[in-house]
Amino acid sequence: MSDMKLGDAIAEYLISIEAGNYRANAGSALKGWENWLARERDVTHLDSVDVIDCRRYARHLKRQVRDGEVKSSTAHTYYAYVRAFLGFCEADELISRNPAAVSRATAELPEDTADADRQFWSARDRNAILSFMDRRVEEALDGEADVSRERAYRDRALVRLLALTGVRGAEVFRDPADDKRSGIAWDDVDIEGGSVRVFGKSREYEYAQLPRKAADALERYHRVYDPPTPRFPVFPTDHAPSKYRVAREALGEEFSESRVEKLLDENDIDEVIRDHEIVLPAISTRGARNLMKRLCESAGLDIDGEYLKPHGARRGLGHQLYSEGHAELAQSALRHASITTTHESYSNIRASETAERVDDVLDEG
Repeated sequence: MSDMKLGDAIAEYLISIEAGNYRANAGSALKGWENWLARERDVTHLDSVDVIDCRRYARHLKRQVRDGEVKSSTAHTYYAYVRAFLGFCEADELISRNPAAVSRATAELPEDTADADRQFWSARDRNAILSFMDRRVEEALDGEADVSRERAYRDRALVRLLALTGVRGAEVFRDPADDKRSGIAWDDVDIEGGSVRVFGKSREYEYAQLPRKAADALERYHRVYDPPTPRFPVFPTDHAPSKYRVAREALGEEFSESRVEKLLDENDIDEVIRDHEIVLPAISTRGARNLMKRLCESAGLDIDGEYLKPHGARRGLGHQLYSEGHAELAQSALRHASITTTHESYSNIRASETAERVDDVLDEG
């Protein structure tokens, strides 16, 4: 194993991260952890970091939460940066194992109270929004909707993708703070194979399952939209200034500035984009949230004063699969690396089932 100084190992890890925003946040958290290790544990080299050091750091974070210095969710984020860094070192064979991933260390973390309030789409709400999207497409085909046929098909495909595949919003929409998260393109979608390639939370490309109803919606949307190139985003932005900016940049590589402006003045921007196969940016994560809010308002859905947020779709799918006894299917659909992660994510369901079984035993007695 390596005798590398901890600071040097952290620097190597940060160089490997392509996303500027994540790199800056991770760097700040890891620098704080490095200083804490040197001060409190007299640890300055990578191979000296042990499980007990990670356990003590987790306890330190728990103390900070108790004293009101940080929120529990922030404490978990700090620890996650450490865990990801040490996982990188393990993969690079700089250490033999990831000490931050051992349950004896993570057991000292504070309770993540934010998780209890995290929204998930109930089966009823999921069915309600899916039914609304179907009616909206029918109305668009009959000329009775307030949106175009193309938009109705796009929005239905977007909602079905969220509701039925278990993808995260940041995996299919553009994240302006992360250059690697540019949104899925049509060449990422395998309709016949039932999968969609996404840039996962692990920062590796993964394949998410694409069930028939989601695949059908995407296939029909593709037929109606007829994207100019497979590199085109599945859900392109509809932000006019963004369209003109990208068009000017692309056309400027081929024509003079005056010719570009003449093309844009004399033609519809969408026709220019299609004719010249200009690849637009995808809708952003924020844009997707705003779209879901508008769709819920149109559908008359009110979820405790809120709307169906993209991240709640994934959790809702997992909740239904897990509560109906399909833990391994939930693990596969959500792409959890371990069934333990799935059990921990839905521990409230297990607790409820245990309570019911205890009640049954006591009633029998």
